[in-house]
Amino acid sequence: MKTVQGRPWRNWARTCESNPEKTWYPSSVEEVVAIVKEASKQKKTIRVVGAGHSFTSLVKTEEWLVSLDSLSGIEQIDEQNSTVTVLGGTRLFQLGEALGHAGYAQENLGDINVQSIAGAISTGTHGTGLMFGTLATQVLELTLVTASGEILTVSEKQNSRYFKACLVSLGSLGIIVKVKLKIIKGLVYEYRSEKVIYSEFEPQLERYMKENRHFEFYLFPYSDIVQVKTMNITERKPQSLLLHRLNLLILENYLFFILSELCRAFPKSCRSISRLSAKAVGSTKIAANSYKLFATPRLVKFREIEYCIPLQHFKSALQEVRQRIEDQQYQVHFPIECRTVKEDDIWLSPAYERNSAYIAFHMYKGMPYEDYFRDMESIMRKYEGRPHWGKMHNLEKDELQALYPKLPDFLSIRQELDPQGIFLNDYLESILIG
Repeated sequence: MKTVQGRPWRNWARTCESNPEKTWYPSSVEEVVAIVKEASKQKKTIRVVGAGHSFTSLVKTEEWLVSLDSLSGIEQIDEQNSTVTVLGGTRLFQLGEALGHAGYAQENLGDINVQSIAGAISTGTHGTGLMFGTLATQVLELTLVTASGEILTVSEKQNSRYFKACLVSLGSLGIIVKVKLKIIKGLVYEYRSEKVIYSEFEPQLERYMKENRHFEFYLFPYSDIVQVKTMNITERKPQSLLLHRLNLLILENYLFFILSELCRAFPKSCRSISRLSAKAVGSTKIAANSYKLFATPRLVKFREIEYCIPLQHFKSALQEVRQRIEDQQYQVHFPIECRTVKEDDIWLSPAYERNSAYIAFHMYKGMPYEDYFRDMESIMRKYEGRPHWGKMHNLEKDELQALYPKLPDFLSIRQELDPQGIFLNDYLESILIG
C-alpha cells in the first residue's frame, strides 16, 4: 500500500492546509481495515480526503490522512434493479461517464463533478430541482469501516438504525468504502440559458420552479439582470458540446479570471464589472446527455458560503440580499447562485424535513470577504438557514443543535461507533461536540 510521510496537504480553494504525519492511499477495503486497526493500536486519529473541495477544515489533520483516490471504480451495474455499486473514492465525473456509456445516469448532480462519491454524500452535496433531494438521497446502501475495523453495511433493511445518520456524516462515523446508488435510464436534456430582468423574473419564480425538471439562476450584484438556467427532457438528438464547453471555458473561466484580477487590483471596479458580466450572458439552447450538462468547469479560485433556507422564504431573502448589497456597497462581482432541493429525512441534511432554497455567495480569492459573508450569513440565519457542511460558515454547536433536531441522535450513534474519537479533528469537535 502506498504511503507518504510528512507531505503537506491543502484543499482546492486554498482555505485550509495541514501537515499530516502520514498519508495513506489504500486500494482495497482490506487495506482500509488495516489502516483503521493500526490507527486504533497507535492511538492516531484519521481524516479522509476525496477531492478536497470542501472550504472548511473538515479534512485538516496533523496525524493520519487517508486518500480514497486509489479506491475507485464501479463494481457492478444491476440493470434489473436499476442500481450501481461504486467504490468510495470514485469521482463523480468518472461515474457519470461510465454510467453514460452503459445507458444510465444519476438522477441529479451538482454543478461541480470532481468530488468523490463518498465526499459528496458525506457533506450534503446537492444539485437543483424540486423533484430531487441531495445526492445522499440516491443512496440505497453504504459500506463503511468503523473505528473498530468492522466492515459495516447499512441500508433501510440492514443495520437500519444507522442509515439516516451515515448518509450525511462529515466523515465522523467511519470510512465509506462502497456505495450502492439508485440510477435511471440515460436521458437527453435540453439545456437553456437566458437573461431576464429581475422585475420580470421574480413574479415568475414559482412557475420556473414548478415547470422545470432542473432550474437554477444567478443574481449579479448591482445589476437587474438574472441568468436563468433550465434543463428538461427532450426528444432531440444529443449535440456536440465542443463549442459550448469552449465558450464556458473562455467566458466563465479565462475571461472571468482577468476580470476578477481587475477587481482584486481595483476593488471599486466591482460594480461595473458585475454589470458587464451580467450583460455578457448570452442565450444558449443545446441538447445533450444529462450527465454532460450538469457540471461546468470551475478554474477561478474563490471563497464561498452557502445556506439552505425553507422554500417559502426564497423571495424575501433574495430581496433582502439585493438591497443589503446596494446599501453596504460591498465590493463583490461574483454572481449569487440560487438553487432548489426537495426535502428529505436525512438527519444532518440541510434539507431535512423542508423543501429548500440554496443561496450561495462567493468572493474572489485574495479579496476581503469577511464582512460580506458575515452580513449575508445574518440574512440567511434570519430565515432559518442551515449552512452547507462543505462551505464556510460561523455557526457553533449550540446554533447547529437548534437547526438540526436529530443532531443529539447523530452524536449518540457517533459515540457508539467511534467512542475513542478516531474520526474526529479539532474542527469537528468544535462544531459537533463543543
